[in-house]
Amino acid sequence: MGCDGGTIPKRHELVKGPKKVEKVDKNAELAARWKYCALSTEKLRRPIVACDLGRLYNKDAVIEYLLDKSADRPNSEVVSHLRGIKDIKELNLTDNPAWEGERRNIKGDRYEDMHCAMFICPVVGLEMNGKHRFCFLQTCGCVFSDRALKEVKTEICHKCGDPFKDESLVVLNGTKEEVDKLREKMEEKRAKAKATKKIQSPLKLFLQRAKLQHIMVETTASQSLNPLHLPAPRWLHPQRQPEARGPSRPWKRSRRPTNLSSPATVQLNAPKTRRPTGSPIPPTISK
Repeated sequence: MGCDGGTIPKRHELVKGPKKVEKVDKNAELAARWKYCALSTEKLRRPIVACDLGRLYNKDAVIEYLLDKSADRPNSEVVSHLRGIKDIKELNLTDNPAWEGERRNIKGDRYEDMHCAMFICPVVGLEMNGKHRFCFLQTCGCVFSDRALKEVKTEICHKCGDPFKDESLVVLNGTKEEVDKLREKMEEKRAKAKATKKIQSPLKLFLQRAKLQHIMVETTASQSLNPLHLPAPRWLHPQRQPEARGPSRPWKRSRRPTNLSSPATVQLNAPKTRRPTGSPIPPTISK
């Protein structure tokens, strides 16, 4: 039997078997996770940030999401755990000297290495392309490969020198099991921060009230001792620095003569006598 036009169908065209599972290209998947933003699906560009789950984002895309969470975005569930700017950390990445940029193969006559990455490990030199496991420190944001942390064991950052602990290490673009562990760790950290905040709030209120009472005592004491609202004495402000004064005036010698036996002194201290009429005026003695 044939169809219209004299065509003869084959068996695989008539019998429908099980559908083949579509396999995802590993290179494309790695490029999407390590070269593109998880929120905006744009190419990663500095400044690059990461969350507690190890996902990579462009900082401007995260800020736009935090400013307007009501806007419809295709990957909004990826950043549903972000509450504010404190939940992300800006990464301190090391540039790859072999990276030539996006315009290295404009004509299409060169071999393009898909595994060439923009950044590398500053210790071992491995490229951050998804083939190797990378981590970043929550304290300083420096990024290293897992091999470098295992080979050179230290409690000080290899790049900036800041101290860190193993608890501050976060795996970048980890597996599903690693992401689940990071999520549990993030929830525990937030619960501890919330508990400490509840404990510190009564103490903060007590300190604020004590400070207000201290200010009120100072004001009442200054008003009772100083009803004319003159400047308060120094004992009320022990931490107040003395005001800067100008240079002292130079000492000047007194014009008054100290030698009583001088003729000027005798003439000044002599009793006044009445001058007879018609007599000449005596000359005055200068001091």
